[in-house]
Amino acid sequence: MSHVKRIRDAQDQAAFAELFQHFAPRIKAFLIKSGSDATTAEECAQEVMATLWHKAHLFDPARATVATWVFTIARNKRIDVLRKQRRPEPEDLGWGPEAEPDQDDVLALQQETAQLRDAMAALPEAQRELIEKAYFGDLSHREIASQTGLPLGTIKSRIRLALDRLRHAMN
Repeated sequence: MSHVKRIRDAQDQAAFAELFQHFAPRIKAFLIKSGSDATTAEECAQEVMATLWHKAHLFDPARATVATWVFTIARNKRIDVLRKQRRPEPEDLGWGPEAEPDQDDVLALQQETAQLRDAMAALPEAQRELIEKAYFGDLSHREIASQTGLPLGTIKSRIRLALDRLRHAMN
């Protein structure tokens, strides 16, 4: 935290260099594990660190640790990159109305959705909450651990058990 404060208050380049050396490789590894290629991960890591430099005044130690703040910025940058990659170019856009989906496909999807909803409701509350945070909240296991105060191993075990139960319920 003191490094961010020094950057905020005095544009301390030495403090920034230390944070950069600490976080840049970790951010890059995080992004690669999240599915980014090495070049994109490197570019995003650079952007995250530039954001840290320019927005150090926005850091609130009462809300998060420096690591949580930095990795939240990284996660958001990754989402921005994915959105840009998925946005179709104008020539890729189809013209006219899209074909109606096959009714059998619609019915099958509705049935699977209802089955999944029932399977989620049948999970123990502790497991259901972790599944929701991990898959619907898009949080990493570490982020969930810091948010809930539970040990990382407990989180991984509960999620693994919940996924096994869901897998069995869906078959």
